[in-house]
Amino acid sequence: MPPRSPSRVLVTGAASGLGLSLVRALAARGDRVLATDVQTGRPDALPPAVEYLALDVRSDEAWTAALDHVRETWGGLDLLVNNAGVAAGGRIDVASMDEWHWIVDINLLGVVRGCRTFTPLFKEQGGGHIVNTASLAGLVHAPGMSAYNTVKAGVVALSETLSHELAPHGVAVSVVCPSFFRTNLGASFQGADTEMEQAGKKLVSGSRRSADEVAATVIRGIDARKDVILTDRDGQIAWRAKRFVRPAYTAVMKRAARRVAQGR
Repeated sequence: MPPRSPSRVLVTGAASGLGLSLVRALAARGDRVLATDVQTGRPDALPPAVEYLALDVRSDEAWTAALDHVRETWGGLDLLVNNAGVAAGGRIDVASMDEWHWIVDINLLGVVRGCRTFTPLFKEQGGGHIVNTASLAGLVHAPGMSAYNTVKAGVVALSETLSHELAPHGVAVSVVCPSFFRTNLGASFQGADTEMEQAGKKLVSGSRRSADEVAATVIRGIDARKDVILTDRDGQIAWRAKRFVRPAYTAVMKRAARRVAQGR
């Protein structure tokens, strides 16, 4: 098998968590990586060979600047990883509309902006690969997480739509749906429903999986050009249960909802 050519990759949300683990793994195998995040200064944790560009995914102007940078620096892009995101948990009658606007603008519209910005370039090139980070919450919808589930389900729907829409142009689209893993995502939790916030943080901190382990699985899925990248056995079981054993899945979710209602 001939050696693979280095890819030109842009990763959002690259300063920490899964984004940082992806950047490190991609750079370690020789890819040229442009790491982006909302902070203005270069994060200390990035590998020295990795470029950095400040990019707020809520800003159309920042996305245009990222496209201009890629064109001027590399002359194109092979892989766009829309990974930036925040966490929120909240029951429908507790979470505020401000929380909904916040998470929709970052987790869903941030991905939409990235896809819209780089699709014309990929069409010009006649190829490329878009990878959108969703969550198992985009496929399996537990109670007490309505806003988070909704935006992640939107990322799944967007990704499937684009996988069909862009296929004639040689552009692949994958969606990543990890379950809970150890990361600092819990630091972004905010909102009125503090009970759901604490439950979410406990699930993140108590996971056996690390961001590096998840990143390795994601990269294998990217290389295989999988449409949906499930990163762990728990997620695969939950997704299959929903698809093929729906009554059992529904019973589990209703039990979870009763625990939420009882404050457990």
